[in-house]
Amino acid sequence: MMEQALDILIAALIVLGGSFALIGSWGLARLPGLMARLHGPTKATTLGVGGCLIASMLYFPAKGMDFSVHELLVTLFLFITAPISANMVAKAYLHERKVAEGRKCDPAADAVAGRMPLPEASSATCDWATFGAPEASKPDTL
Repeated sequence: MMEQALDILIAALIVLGGSFALIGSWGLARLPGLMARLHGPTKATTLGVGGCLIASMLYFPAKGMDFSVHELLVTLFLFITAPISANMVAKAYLHERKVAEGRKCDPAADAVAGRMPLPEASSATCDWATFGAPEASKPDTL
């Protein structure tokens, strides 16, 4: 009975992991623009591969083979590095999109090029995203 429940759990993890990987891959191929496409591989596909790796980690000891930590380490590494790499890709994309100093953002050019428009900037130079540290306010002294 316990072996059958473990087989059902392993099968469910494989099906769930495969479904997440398929949906994430489809999102990577079909979503418009780089910023929207980042969601596919960083969220859904990461969960999909993680589910399949955990199923593999459970399967081999259940069938009498040696336990291996490799799948757990790959899963942990994937869950740690995927959001960091997506953040770096997003920052590089935003820096590439930054218009030269003194020029205004051009949403019409973004629409013509098929890119998603950037959020509204607080100034006319479009340097709203991580291009410099905010001005430090001086503490009140008595």
